[in-house]
Amino acid sequence: MSKYRVRIAEPDIGEEEIKAVVDVLKSGWLAHGPIVEEFERKFAEYVGVRHAIAVVNGTAALKTLLWSLGIGEGDEVIVPCFTFFATASTVLMVGAKPVFADIELETYNLDPESVLERITPRTKAIIAVHLYGHPANMRALKEIAEDHKLVLVEDAAQAHGARTPEGNVGGLGDGAAFSFYATKNMTTGEGGMITTNRDDVAELARLYRNHGQISKYVHVVLGENLRMTSIQAAIGLVQLAKLESMIARRRRNAAILNEILKNTGLVLPVEKPGYRHVYHQYVVRVDSEKTGVSRDELAKELKNRGIEVAIHYPRPLPDQPLFRALGYPSSATTCPNALLASKQVLSLPVHSRLTEEQVRYVGETVREILAGF
Repeated sequence: MSKYRVRIAEPDIGEEEIKAVVDVLKSGWLAHGPIVEEFERKFAEYVGVRHAIAVVNGTAALKTLLWSLGIGEGDEVIVPCFTFFATASTVLMVGAKPVFADIELETYNLDPESVLERITPRTKAIIAVHLYGHPANMRALKEIAEDHKLVLVEDAAQAHGARTPEGNVGGLGDGAAFSFYATKNMTTGEGGMITTNRDDVAELARLYRNHGQISKYVHVVLGENLRMTSIQAAIGLVQLAKLESMIARRRRNAAILNEILKNTGLVLPVEKPGYRHVYHQYVVRVDSEKTGVSRDELAKELKNRGIEVAIHYPRPLPDQPLFRALGYPSSATTCPNALLASKQVLSLPVHSRLTEEQVRYVGETVREILAGF
């Protein structure tokens, strides 16, 4: 049994966050208030957009954004086959139809060529997911969106602080949705944020998160209660101030793993020129023909040696029971790259609380296991 226990994810919480929460509790202002508005202002400044609208979680952020962009009944929205369930489920929630496009195996993000093949007269929007912290090809996707008069949405739940040659993630389309779940690069426990440069979208999003209320007890649209609390925002302000240092540690950890794991037969993460990968996950692909070991065998051996790993994601979205019940064809016929990725991807620990010793233990243990097969 290993002396190590290396976790796959761990929130980077310190005394500053604890003090911030205590200060809010002592203030007596626990619900949405000035501290939430301060968090919104500072997050908008960080991303480089005019508006940031805080909500209760990342799923609420994406659903509210879609609603605010006018996406609904009869519309089709192109989403990647390979991502977390909420990217597609929120499309269903607003009454639209998800249409699945395949991914590029290099970055696991939307393949623009596959997107082009899915466009129909009913297509209203494209959702580009910046999966694992590497931005999607926003230049190509924006060209497609402009040529076909489509809305372009960023699912940036895993990409706080990521950048492309065109600018910061979160300001590259009509709007973006971030998540502050406990495992994300920055957290508020639960929480989400919408960012946009469109005044009309921001106005609607603020209405929708607050019962459609334009002033006290005056409701002009059908909304929900999706407000962020002051407790969440207090944590968020501290986390935002620490975000660049936390990203730097993730990038350092990824660089160490890249060096140790080169020439092992594993397919390692890439960082395309001009992009900044923020390594929400450090994902390798295990091709058993090149490594002599399957993904699941490697995962089992690592767990036996005290290293937590994860599979993000074991099943492409078209193969989820919900979508099969709705009549979607399997990914084998529509998204071969997504299907291959689902069988081979493995996430190794890379989070910002890891010590260099722990990171090296992870990398060297992987090498040792592969050498033994």
